[in-house]
Amino acid sequence: MVAFVHAIAPAQVLRGPGAWAQAVPMIQALCTRPLVLGRSAATLDLRQRLIDQLRQAGLDSQLEHLQHDCCDEDLDPIVEHTQAAGCDGVIAIGGGKVLDAGKWLADRLDLPCITMPTSAATCAGWTALANVYSPQGAFRYDVALQRCPDLLVFDHDLVRQAPARTLASGIADAMAKWYEASISSGASSDGLIQQAVQMARVLRDQLLLEAQQALAEPGGEAWVRVAEACGLTAGFIGGIGGARCRTVAAHAVHNGLTQLSACHDQLHGEKVGFGILVQLRLEEVLGGSQLAAQARRQLLPLFAALGLPLSLADLGLAKASLADLQQACDFACRPGSDLHHLPFAVGASDLLAALVSTTTGLVSETTA
Repeated sequence: MVAFVHAIAPAQVLRGPGAWAQAVPMIQALCTRPLVLGRSAATLDLRQRLIDQLRQAGLDSQLEHLQHDCCDEDLDPIVEHTQAAGCDGVIAIGGGKVLDAGKWLADRLDLPCITMPTSAATCAGWTALANVYSPQGAFRYDVALQRCPDLLVFDHDLVRQAPARTLASGIADAMAKWYEASISSGASSDGLIQQAVQMARVLRDQLLLEAQQALAEPGGEAWVRVAEACGLTAGFIGGIGGARCRTVAAHAVHNGLTQLSACHDQLHGEKVGFGILVQLRLEEVLGGSQLAAQARRQLLPLFAALGLPLSLADLGLAKASLADLQQACDFACRPGSDLHHLPFAVGASDLLAALVSTTTGLVSETTA
């Protein structure tokens, strides 16, 4: 048997209400001069308050802002600034792209990394992976990092303040674990992979049962379970399963859609959720799977109730030209794309047909 290396989980995970206050001594044990990284203007006051608390605790914190998504053009000058300032740790506070940027920065400089999600929209605070984009928001490539963060702080009080849309997006992103891992794992006899796939199924089932209640009752018991499922458990599944339990067509469709500026306002999980529907359509049409057709019908009412995109129009692509859609499909089907983990060949024309027929089918089902 070949030996595998798994970056499974952060060294420490602090979760619950008021977790940030309890995290300060743990951060002190990791660094003395951290660089605090963020981007959103909406959370600037929060970052400043946290920096003030760190300074009161004796940590000489430096604040740095991303101008774009996680991208080379942003990170290269920040790497230089971090080195020049003598920073000995990185604290990333924000959404998935900020967390990815912080992890990648810490990885490049071999510094301790602390992630603090401000929403449950992704599991980026957990994973040893960073997605890299262009300054315009188009996906370029992903980077496997040396390890997961040294500390993940999942403060319920902060995450609960995020817009409900971010949790809905996180639900779609987390649900993709089952629909993709069950494909990418193949017929693996590896016990960890088999167990990770079953965890993904349980995660899917829990989200099907509790997603709507979680959105209706922020801070309630269902909300806690669902938020942690999206921000924590989904990352754990990827760590246990490794590369064989990660992305297939749903995320490949997301990557293709990011090439189109018209849908840049859509969140990561919103595009991934639509990608799940497209993947199931491919499985149905090209793979002859009636189970995929049934799964698609099962997801439709939930996604509609959560306000997730069900059509190209919902993604801001109502006026997209055929050439635009072809561009997205060409990117999603490029050599090396995770879409090719599907057990049948898929070309760009096949994917384009699935995008269009998925939209048509969904519209007819929602109005039936």
